[in-house]
Amino acid sequence: MERKKIIIQVLIILTVVASILLPGHIRLKNLRKENTQYKKRIKILSEHNNDLEKELARVKEDPDYIEQKARNKLGIVKKGEIIYRGKAE
Repeated sequence: MERKKIIIQVLIILTVVASILLPGHIRLKNLRKENTQYKKRIKILSEHNNDLEKELARVKEDPDYIEQKARNKLGIVKKGEIIYRGKAE
């Protein structure tokens, strides 16, 4: 009988300890997962930022690049140029 009481007390203690620690453990696991996702997002944004910085430097230093962008995006042509537009596919 005494052994049964001890087993019950141990089970009660383990239940109490688990109910206290388990939510914290679950929260920690979720925060680690969230942190990993944020690190991936930071890496992607950092790479994108580097690309934009390179393009900005090119815009500042290379007038031919600005001309190329304007011609492609805005359809600007030089005087005397003839534009040929191919058949749409």
